[in-house]
Amino acid sequence: MKINARNIGGSILGLLLLLGTVMLSTTTTQAQYPYPDQDQNRRQRDYERAQRERERQAEIDRQRQYGNDQWNRNGRNDRGQGRRGRNGDGYPNFGGSYELRQTALNAGYNEGNKAGRNDRRSGRYDPTRSSAYRNAMKDYNSRMGDRYAYQQYFRAAFENGYSDGYNGY
Repeated sequence: MKINARNIGGSILGLLLLLGTVMLSTTTTQAQYPYPDQDQNRRQRDYERAQRERERQAEIDRQRQYGNDQWNRNGRNDRGQGRRGRNGDGYPNFGGSYELRQTALNAGYNEGNKAGRNDRRSGRYDPTRSSAYRNAMKDYNSRMGDRYAYQQYFRAAFENGYSDGYNGY
């Protein structure tokens, strides 16, 4: 067996080429994924964020429960002092999101005002005979939340709008 210098040089060159290719491919992989536990970190952040949200919601529920214990249904506290609702607008708090509350109050007041103006022309005052009052579903969307709370807000605002419309405001 004859060993040739060209064969040895070619073998060494091939081995170096193979070794260089392997080394470059591993550094490219490391550059793309420098943090092997990145998915675990992301899961931990998501878990902590969800935990903070649960704690925040529990605190809101505790405050809401305390507020409901402090005030009775006619808007008076234990000392007989009145309040003007959670937003200072005179409407009670039936729960639900801000969007649900505002949509119901706006729709209820506008429908009540229209019904009050119509009834003023006929000379009879009865907000409960209106189908809008009975249904209390104008502009409601199930994505807003609780339908019952929406109807409560709607009817309260409807009565105010009805009396304003009936009295010419």
